Amino acid sequence: MELYQIRYFLAVAETLNFTRAAERSNVTQPALTRAVQRLEEELGGLLFRRERNLTHLTDFGQLMQPRLERILSEADAAKTTARSFLRLDRARLNLGVMCTVGPLRFIGFLAAFQAEHPGIEVTLHEQPAPELAESLVVGTRDVAVLASAEPLGERCDVRPLYDEPFVVAFPHGHRFADLRAVPMTELAGERYLSRLNCEYDAHIGALFQERGIEVEEAYRSTREDWVQTMILAGMGICCMPSHLPVLPGLQTRPLVDPPVLRQVALVTIAGRRFSPAVAAFVREIARHPWTDGEPPAAELLRRAV
Repeated sequence: MELYQIRYFLAVAETLNFTRAAERSNVTQPALTRAVQRLEEELGGLLFRRERNLTHLTDFGQLMQPRLERILSEADAAKTTARSFLRLDRARLNLGVMCTVGPLRFIGFLAAFQAEHPGIEVTLHEQPAPELAESLVVGTRDVAVLASAEPLGERCDVRPLYDEPFVVAFPHGHRFADLRAVPMTELAGERYLSRLNCEYDAHIGALFQERGIEVEEAYRSTREDWVQTMILAGMGICCMPSHLPVLPGLQTRPLVDPPVLRQVALVTIAGRRFSPAVAAFVREIARHPWTDGEPPAAELLRRAV
C-alpha cells in the first residue's frame, strides 16, 4: 500500500468523480484509476461502485475511508515532525550537567546557545558524575558536562572545555579575608563542611592526610546550596571549584600550596551518531570563549549585590 494510492482514493471519495479527482491530484485519470484498483486488490475488496456517470463508496469503501484518512494524517504529521527536527525547530536535547558545575560560567554559554538556536528545547538534568556517565551510556542523556578525577572509560569521548581552580569559601569576618590566597596548611583545625558530591573530595582528603592536616568535620551534605548557606551562617569553611559559589556575601580565596585544579569537559559516547540538535550543541560549546574574562552571569550577580 502506497501513500499516493491512499491520496487518490480519498480524492475520489470526496469528489465522487474520477475525472475531478484526477484533476485535483494532478495526474491523468487512467493513472488514478489504476492506483485505486491496485489499492482495492491489496485491501481485498471494491471501494467504489461506478454506475454510468455516478460513483459511490461501497460499504467496504465507507469502512476503509476513516482508517485510510488516519494513515495519511499520521504520515503527514510524521513528515512535518521530521522536517521540524531537521530544521532544529522544537528539537529536543537532554543535557546532563554535573551537580558541582557552577552556573555562573555555564549559564553564559546556555544563553548564547539559546539565542543562536531558539528552536532547540534543552532539558537540563543535574546528577553526580558517576550517575551522569551511566546515563550517557544507556542513552537517557545526549551529552554531559562534567569533571572527573578518574578516567571515564573507553566508551566516553572527552573534550576539555576549561580548567577550574579550587578556592576556599568562608563567611564574612573570617581570618582568611586578610589573605590573598590560602595555603592548604592554614585549613588545619577549621570546622569543615564536606560536599559529598564533589568528585575531588577523595583527592583533597588525600592531600590533607599527606600533609598532616586535620580539620573538624562539622557537616556533610549533597546539597551545594545548603553547604554555601551554612558557610554564610558561620558554621564552617569549605573547598570548592571557583565558579561554584553563587550566594551573595560568600567570600573566597584561591587554595594554594598545593593548588587543586580540575578540568571541566564535554562528554559524549564515542562512535554514537549525533542528532542535528546534539551536533549543533557540540559545535557551539566547542567554540564558546570559556576563558575570556569573567562569566557574564557572574558579572550581573556582582552588580546586583
